[in-house]
Amino acid sequence: MKILDIVTPGGVLEDLRADTKEGVLREMSEAVAAGVPSLSAQGLTAILMGRESLGSTGIGDGVAIPHGKVPGLDRLVAVVGRSRSGVQFQSLDGKPTHLFFLVVAPEQSAGMHLKALARISRLLKDQRFRQSLLAAGNAGEFRRVLQEEDDRV
Repeated sequence: MKILDIVTPGGVLEDLRADTKEGVLREMSEAVAAGVPSLSAQGLTAILMGRESLGSTGIGDGVAIPHGKVPGLDRLVAVVGRSRSGVQFQSLDGKPTHLFFLVVAPEQSAGMHLKALARISRLLKDQRFRQSLLAAGNAGEFRRVLQEEDDRV
């Protein structure tokens, strides 16, 4: 599975403006809803915040992988984002989060959902890759860095 295969058109947000966890999730949910009009950004934000209440999806090293299952969705969808200033996301290491990989899946798709989360997590363990994403100048360059890593691994 290639990550860019599930990223929506317009799903690379290289300059997130929000400065709170809920704000980031709202901003990213709006991008998902723009690419999948059948989804409500507000409803998706609520699903993601519900998931966050179980434990933060901030995995450390400046990375968070917010995710959730959405009723009525027919395919796996992702949006990626970067916050240059960082956001307190209650990450495992307590440090600000800069890279966000939001994944939403159909309600009945455990295997596909877990496969995507594992792939993203594996890619983001590479410090060089994380640094390249942080250094990307714009959405096109961010997407190119992601594509190169997606093709390499």
